[in-house]
Order: sequence, then C-alpha cells, then structure tokens
Amino acid sequence: MRIAVLALQGAFAEHERMLSRLGADPFEVRQPADWDQPKDGLIIPGGESTTQLKLLTDLQLLEPVRRAIEAGLPVFGTCAGLILLSKHVEGEDFDRLSTMDTTVCRNAYGRQLGSFHTEAPFKGLSGKIPMTFIRAPYIKRVEGKTEVLAEVGGHIVAAREGNQLVTAFHPELNADTSVHNYFLQMCQARK
Repeated sequence: MRIAVLALQGAFAEHERMLSRLGADPFEVRQPADWDQPKDGLIIPGGESTTQLKLLTDLQLLEPVRRAIEAGLPVFGTCAGLILLSKHVEGEDFDRLSTMDTTVCRNAYGRQLGSFHTEAPFKGLSGKIPMTFIRAPYIKRVEGKTEVLAEVGGHIVAAREGNQLVTAFHPELNADTSVHNYFLQMCQARK
C-alpha cells in the first residue's frame, strides 16, 4: 500500500518510519509532481499548521489535496494536520483544507512546556494507547457524521469522519503502531 506523506514541514519522517514498520510504502510529497503519483492514502503530520498552509498554497497543492480528500482519499492528520483538516478553528476565519466537520482550539494545552504524555482508550482499538501531546490542539466540537474516537481530560483528541482520521496527539512518536494500523485499514477498505 502506497501512502503519501506531506513532507513540507513537521514530523513527516517519524510517520514514514511507522508506516514502513507496518509494511506500507510511504513516499514524500513536496511538490505537485510528487502528489501526482498513485496513492492509497495521505498523512498530514504535526508541525506548524500556518507554515504548512502557506507552503501548500504557494506550491499549488492546496486545491488538489482538498479535491482528493473530498473524492474519498483516506487522510490522517495529526496535530497540525488536524487543524488543516478542520472546517473551523477558534479565533481564525481563513481557508485551510477545511474538509472535516470539527471546531478546533489550537495550542489548547499551552506552549511547549504544556506538552505531556498519557494513555487513554481509543474507540475501535483494544486497551489504552499511548498519546504524546506537543503544543496540541483539541477538538472543541464535532458535527454532522463526525465520530469521537478518544477523549482526554474531557477534551476530544481523536475523531473520524468517513475517510478522514485526526488526532491531537502524535502516535508517530511512540512505539505503538495501532493508530497507524487503524489508518491503513481505512485505506485498505477503500481499495
């Protein structure tokens, strides 16, 4: 299975290593020619959402990526990826990918010093999974057909809407492969 990993900025290499551990074939997307390759899914990593949005726009990738997601391409956004996929971000009124019926609070847990690690249940996975939060957002509200998959401290930290999966935490920074495997199963189900 070939998975595109947006490699403009952020923790893309960690996602690639996780995908390789699970037997997937990741490739980096840095320009339109990369995007045009065949793919079964897309990962939008954590990092700086404003930087990623600017680069997506400047490289003329924003619209092609949005169209592919709207056409059903499975996508997994972590942290900044969650912000880019969300239709609403508190205090911001500008266009992003905006494909998922969520409202997000960015940097909800504070600055870098507000980063933390915990374990919590994740719907569809057995037991608790490790969750690393780094200057993380959380999902304030889901609408439409969006399903809550995990909560920590009363805040939504993972959700799914059809072909879209988002987490406020960074599963690529832990040894546990269950969330990435969950995403690969989404990709497989669409083939």
